[in-house]
Amino acid sequence: MDDFVTRLEAMLAKGQDNALLRLSLGKAYTEQEQFDVAVPHLRHALELDPQYSVVWKWLGKALQGQGDLTGARQAWQNGIDAAEKRGDKQIVKELQVFLKRLDRLSQT
Repeated sequence: MDDFVTRLEAMLAKGQDNALLRLSLGKAYTEQEQFDVAVPHLRHALELDPQYSVVWKWLGKALQGQGDLTGARQAWQNGIDAAEKRGDKQIVKELQVFLKRLDRLSQT
């Protein structure tokens, strides 16, 4: 675990729990390919804020890393829905690209 993740985990251990902290942990663990650790943090972030479109993005990446392509597709579709409600056009575009890539993977 790097210093950043250690600090985030320490904040969580002290009772500082919020969607941004959980997103940060989930993203860091996903980037380290520790998908089994990332997914629960990302799901908890969505329990705190189901419309947090960036969390849906990272949840999809973590699920894809676990080999759950159906779950990844659903997460990214949920992320598009959330981002459209918030007017976050950049996330919509990113998630649409991820879905297209997933479609190409499924065809091979």
